[in-house]
Amino acid sequence: MFEAVDQNVFDVAVIGGGVNGTGIARDAAGRGASVLLLEAHDLASGTSSNSSKLIHGGLRYLEHYEFGLVREALGEREKLWVIAPHIIWPMRFVLPWVQGLRPRWLLRLGLFLYDHLGKRKLLQATETIRLDRHPAGRPLKREFVHGFVYSDGWVDDARLVILNARDAADKGAEVRTRCAVEKLEREGDVWRIETAQGTFRARSVINAAGPSVLSILDRSREDHTQSIRLVRGSHIVVRKLFDHPHPYIFQLPDGRIFFAIPYEHDFTLIGTTDRDHEAGQPIVASVEEIEYLCEGASRFFAKPVTPADVVWTYSGVRPLVDDGSGKPETATRGYRFEVSDRSEGAPILSVFGGKITTFRTLSEEAVDRMGERIPALSGAHWTDTQPLPGGDFGVGEVEQRLADLQARYPFLKPAWAKRLLHAYGTLAATVLDDAQNLADCGAHFGHGLTEREVRYLISREWAHEADDILWRRTKLGLRLSEQQQERLRCFLGEMTAQ
Repeated sequence: MFEAVDQNVFDVAVIGGGVNGTGIARDAAGRGASVLLLEAHDLASGTSSNSSKLIHGGLRYLEHYEFGLVREALGEREKLWVIAPHIIWPMRFVLPWVQGLRPRWLLRLGLFLYDHLGKRKLLQATETIRLDRHPAGRPLKREFVHGFVYSDGWVDDARLVILNARDAADKGAEVRTRCAVEKLEREGDVWRIETAQGTFRARSVINAAGPSVLSILDRSREDHTQSIRLVRGSHIVVRKLFDHPHPYIFQLPDGRIFFAIPYEHDFTLIGTTDRDHEAGQPIVASVEEIEYLCEGASRFFAKPVTPADVVWTYSGVRPLVDDGSGKPETATRGYRFEVSDRSEGAPILSVFGGKITTFRTLSEEAVDRMGERIPALSGAHWTDTQPLPGGDFGVGEVEQRLADLQARYPFLKPAWAKRLLHAYGTLAATVLDDAQNLADCGAHFGHGLTEREVRYLISREWAHEADDILWRRTKLGLRLSEQQQERLRCFLGEMTAQ
């Protein structure tokens, strides 16, 4: 049981351990403020670990005339790549032209805007290709002849959240997971926050609880005018459908698009759907959604994809700004803030909407807005240049860093070393410490997951349960057998009992 900290008054309490909440906590702590981060479950246990895992401008948002959002997101791609080159890297997306849907000239115009709306110094420009002469055309049906290749980015979304929280803690933030907020009460210039781990006080609150944002406001008895639209996005994972490194973006006759992306070396990730979601309902992929994605993929790949091929599914609920759009896919992916309008008393700012690509600018703006009321939060901007933990190397140095890691720890097999580098960057040496061989790493649970890494995840990354490790800090749940996973659970149980 944690000791309550009634005697401390934080400058800001951030509620929500997703990408927005951890990004806000990191930004505020780096400006010198005292920060408390509260998460009801595990970090990244909701929307932020269930995304399409893309750092992208949002090509399809151009059709909805969201030029400002696309420009902001495009500008963030390279900034995020530079500060986190271990968990973010570029990909060259292949967009086949489909006869009878969007004309080729329109696609080319959209991609021209995509290349030029945001600042692009490192990423390659769009190319026109013949799929019958390109490696990406081989797995596709022969009817797809023309296409385009453009640049966007990939991110390990859950690790992005974890590293933001780690950096916030390194800068002095208090991070509390499995610490649900039960009551918020204003006491003059301070918020009194009651949780299962005790009572805390803060001069301000930033409500970044994602789908629970309105629930937090209800507990605070704060008036609000903004509403949200819950939209479920589901994904399926199958054994890899192609051997080349290019992801695909496909168009469907209903006007939607979806992706097929190389995933964890041996798999292909296909998604996403857009379905309105009712609060309180299970967040799982429906049979209809799985069939929809399989049918969509089968329109393009020469080898059909069936529900029997699916090895894993996951779903996330996006808390989108309710802008009155008809179809879920047309609802804005932008964000809005609502700040308490009281001239006196402790302020609260609530975050509505957003997407993973714009989390840093959202965080920066949220702290700026609260800085107008709380002087400790009014410091200079800094998050666009300072690397996330483990990301203190250049974007072109990944292969050299991998070689250095293997040279220092020659017992690492190539796949193991690559996984560690892409999870921890330069901190991989901290994980392994002075290990000279596999035996020095303690119990081996399979596929390079050892006791030494597990203990690191518990002590430094707030992992408590097997799923925290298997599906968020790593994706080894795809690889470890039931027996291996059970061994990990038993080990964690023994550690808890000690």
